[in-house]
Amino acid sequence: MAIAGDPIRMEAIEGKGRALVSARPLRAGEVVLRESPILLYSALPFISAKKPRASYCYHCFRVINSQQVTTACGASSSHFFCSPNCLSAAQASSHPPWVCQALDGLQGCPSFHIQNEELQIQVKFLIAAYSLAIRSPSEFQILLSLQGEACDCSSRQEVEFLHSVVVSVCPNVAGLVGSGLELTASLLAKDKLNAFGLMEPFGGERSVRAYGLYPKASFFNHDCLPNVCRFDYVDGGCGAGNTDILIRVIHDVPQGRELCVSYFPVNERYAVRQKRLLEDYGFSCECDRCKVEAGWSEDEDVDGEMEEEEVGDEEMEDDDDLLDDEQMYGDEKGGSNDFPHAYFFVRYMCDKEICGGTLAPLPPSGDGHSSNVMECNVCGNLKPDDQPGSSSV
Repeated sequence: MAIAGDPIRMEAIEGKGRALVSARPLRAGEVVLRESPILLYSALPFISAKKPRASYCYHCFRVINSQQVTTACGASSSHFFCSPNCLSAAQASSHPPWVCQALDGLQGCPSFHIQNEELQIQVKFLIAAYSLAIRSPSEFQILLSLQGEACDCSSRQEVEFLHSVVVSVCPNVAGLVGSGLELTASLLAKDKLNAFGLMEPFGGERSVRAYGLYPKASFFNHDCLPNVCRFDYVDGGCGAGNTDILIRVIHDVPQGRELCVSYFPVNERYAVRQKRLLEDYGFSCECDRCKVEAGWSEDEDVDGEMEEEEVGDEEMEDDDDLLDDEQMYGDEKGGSNDFPHAYFFVRYMCDKEICGGTLAPLPPSGDGHSSNVMECNVCGNLKPDDQPGSSSV
């Protein structure tokens, strides 16, 4: 049950399990959740066939530019921090000496000299998860309570490989890990179904700089036309809290309505969305939008197989995977008999090239009035709302 003034509450919904719903009427732009991660780890692989990527602080994951003075970790020459404060905070939490040594040890581990970047990142997650088990057993139990069972993760062969690598570089947690292949498999499933990607700065190829586990936010279900969306400001401001995520209301929502985010850009085609949801999250979507698009002819949707993708909440896809303007807006922007949800794309989708983000109003003012400025949750672009007032969708 929600406490007085709490904007959201958890509720069991038939066919979906636990979900988050509005505990009271919500105004467009309202922040319904701000949450810090219980676990955060780098998404940058040790060995990459791709071009070099930006450097980040190993604690707050802000961009470190080439002119910036950095602080190196005393236990390693390969882990840098943007300030002594970040180094101290990391050493007291996520980056104790044994974790630092384990991460360095991965680069010298013969079995880890692989080109599969996803496996490299999964090993980083497991080290972070077992570190959490040692420093905060209560938060580790929260991690274990999240959705995801051993059967939801990778193949048994991959689990055994990842487990052996972690044990080989983390001898001091071998007793904790033991022969617990099932625990390793369960942890990998928690990560697969619940991790949020903190994206690299907008402007080029969209990829992930770090992954975080946010227990409350993980209960937001998916809808292909969401009524809330997620914002993060990793490079903004100073001090702690920059890796928090904020969930903001896109448009007015009545009391008792389920609150849903989209797990990927909203302009993906029906077949792409269904394939991704089934493979990555284990379900087929039956939202109102999917029911409409399921009846479209094949030439209106994706032909052939979708290319393998990098993981990331807002990563951009090939043009063939995206809806074109006519499919999103109809023959004239603002309406379509074939796609009655076209209004959503007109008002709540960023029109900046190669963005694909979702727009939500800035938070309401102190007197409760909704803002008439829309913010994109991907590129950060601000634009005036040319349709004053908001209505529930």
